[in-house]
Amino acid sequence: MARTAPTTLGFHHITLVASDARRTLAFYHTVLGLQLVKQTVNFDDPSSYHLYFGNAEGAPGTLVTFFEWPQAPRGRFGVGGVHHLAFSTPTYESLLKWKRRLQDLGLPVSGPMPRGYFNSLYFRDPDGQVLEIATAGPGYDIDEPIAELGQHVLGQQPHQLPGTRDEAMIARTTHPEPVPTITPDMALTGLHHITGMTDDIQRTSDFYEEALGLRLVKKTINQDDPDTPHWFWANYDGSRVLPGSSWTLFGWNPRSPHARNGIGQTHHVAFRAKDDEQQLAWREHLMTIGLQVSPVMDRQYFKSIYFQAPDGQLLEIATDGPGFAVDEPKGALGEELKLPAWLEAEREEIAAALGPLK
Repeated sequence: MARTAPTTLGFHHITLVASDARRTLAFYHTVLGLQLVKQTVNFDDPSSYHLYFGNAEGAPGTLVTFFEWPQAPRGRFGVGGVHHLAFSTPTYESLLKWKRRLQDLGLPVSGPMPRGYFNSLYFRDPDGQVLEIATAGPGYDIDEPIAELGQHVLGQQPHQLPGTRDEAMIARTTHPEPVPTITPDMALTGLHHITGMTDDIQRTSDFYEEALGLRLVKKTINQDDPDTPHWFWANYDGSRVLPGSSWTLFGWNPRSPHARNGIGQTHHVAFRAKDDEQQLAWREHLMTIGLQVSPVMDRQYFKSIYFQAPDGQLLEIATDGPGFAVDEPKGALGEELKLPAWLEAEREEIAAALGPLK
């Protein structure tokens, strides 16, 4: 299929639904070391917090954001939803440090799983969202040439599959010493990949290539369910896969239930546009290929457009700028509740309804 869309540089952010903003802050900042770079409200529902976590600058590709909806129902895994999101850590040694740290804090952790292209740990946040920490390498070219990624259907090795991998050894493997603080070498550097679920993987592949300019870089199997395909797409030019751009999907049975939005599930996934001009061109392209696309919405820290994948996944294209320093100093991001100008007259009422975050 012809790929006439601009090619996204990767993820801008992912937004989830949380039941308790204070508990979410404690987990993502204190446990995982992410910085709170903005405390504001959901612009479409100013009665609820919208928290942004990322690196110290709040750079696109490092951002995980949360709507606090305490009265929402529990979400449900399913087609058109996100299975898990993965953070990147540099090395296998830093991955083992994360395992020791998380287990010492009382979290159940699975791994390190030998995924071939990277090694992974799995655990859940307080609302039940599945999280992964994955190593930066070794990369997608370990089982096919870098110039031919995604052109072959690949199996996996016995040590990676249920029934033949050494589960006892995996469970035992950890860092030998306690890790009470997050050391610089183990800091989470951004979004490694995001994995969703679809009911027609070829249709979905065509969609992401045509809509977002992503290219198929791996056709393999779900290593925890070998009867299920697992495909990967990314910003790929034939010689390099751009970090922070890997979107992956499990191919589920067409009769599988669809995802239900709610607590512990993802609300939407946002990809990057470099500026307003590229975003407008993207919007025109998406409408040309028959998609219903929202108007451009000013989110203060970036501009957004929204549309849906064929399986129902809600997607966003967000501009890189202007960024989070538009309404507070770079050295003080996330320290105060920030509201858009059109809500400032209601600050007292909004703040009272939200309650203190810290």
